[in-house]
Amino acid sequence: MFACGEMVMLLATLLLSGVALSAADGLFGKALVFPVETDNSYVKLTPQKPLELKAFTICMNVATELKGKREVILFAYRTRDFDELNIWRELDGRYSFYLSGEGVFFEIPQLNTFKTHLCVTWESATGLSAFWVDGKRSIRKVYKQGHTVRPNGIVLLGQDPDHFLGKFEADQSFVGEMSDVNMWDYVLSESQIKALYSCGGHVPKGNILDWKTIQYQIYGRVIVANSRI
Repeated sequence: MFACGEMVMLLATLLLSGVALSAADGLFGKALVFPVETDNSYVKLTPQKPLELKAFTICMNVATELKGKREVILFAYRTRDFDELNIWRELDGRYSFYLSGEGVFFEIPQLNTFKTHLCVTWESATGLSAFWVDGKRSIRKVYKQGHTVRPNGIVLLGQDPDHFLGKFEADQSFVGEMSDVNMWDYVLSESQIKALYSCGGHVPKGNILDWKTIQYQIYGRVIVANSRI
């Protein structure tokens, strides 16, 4: 279970090139800071089990000052041949996610310099999908009913891989802060998402990605910092 009052570990590490950090003790109480636009800085996350999904919830705390007509990648999961699950801020300011094909688009409040709690939910049986911002749900849209997200891919933060692991574009990279990236293979309830946002209750830990215990590798220039200061 998540407990918002747990002791926070202090860590601030500047990572300049190559595989600079690989850890098994997770990122609880920490944030990833992507300080500059690059085509080589990213974080690779190791899921707890294969992403063969007929439903999911992805949540994160995120802040960015990127503005204007610029794509921003927020989450990328790619198999060898497909972008299986990508979450974006689009050129026109809308937010979207893609499941190996055309995406679904939402008008939601813009991310900014202050931390926003952002979630995306989807289930195959109905196709119902939504964005959640600070505990509030967007309109639901029907998308990719009957689809299955395929396993054996890689999960990245900070870059969008156009190949299995490579061909990044600087003008799509994430610049800002990101923390508490968690993922479940089912749709969390409204009360659970609100509890995640407010730290007002207990929520089952992510059974795909659990920020508290996640194994990760950092490439390029990324800072691991205390997220509570």
